[in-house]
Amino acid sequence: MYNLILFGPPGSGKGTQSLRIAEKYKLVHTSTGDIFRKEIRNGSPLGLKVQSIIEKGELVPDDLLVDILRSALQRAKQASGINGFVLDGFPRTIRQAEDLDKLLKEIGESVSMVLALEVDEEEVVKRLLKRAQLEGRKDDTEEVIRNRMKIYHSQTHPLMEYYIKQGKFQSVKGTGSVDNIFADICKVIDPGRN
Repeated sequence: MYNLILFGPPGSGKGTQSLRIAEKYKLVHTSTGDIFRKEIRNGSPLGLKVQSIIEKGELVPDDLLVDILRSALQRAKQASGINGFVLDGFPRTIRQAEDLDKLLKEIGESVSMVLALEVDEEEVVKRLLKRAQLEGRKDDTEEVIRNRMKIYHSQTHPLMEYYIKQGKFQSVKGTGSVDNIFADICKVIDPGRN
């Protein structure tokens, strides 16, 4: 199976691109945020547990994240016509990356590639302010966005090093048209055919 992790700062387009990657390469798009929302909507025991954590304004603990991913990845592995998965929004820390490696080993898999969308901070701020205006998000101020970028960079740089050491890290420029960025991503994923 081909298992991809997609990194990118908030507003980099990783949600859009990960869905396109999943469709083209027949991968299961796995977003921890989407999984949480689905479990909460379904009122599952897991969903109720996550909902109570989120309602308190707390972060979902790593152990629970790994349990959620374990069931999602096992389902993906058993689905017919699926070639792997693309992870969007996980891992975010070295501990999560190590837990993911252990989890994948349990199910006989490993990370094939880690791909980062590189977007200049000023571009991200511009995109997110525009999105906030279009969607009426009052909490996405420039100060909040810059703080999210600071957190992203402080968390992601150690992860990049972790995957560079494994020889699995690549980056793609995340500016330009959605189609051009996707074409660049495909060249990296599948260099022989693009």
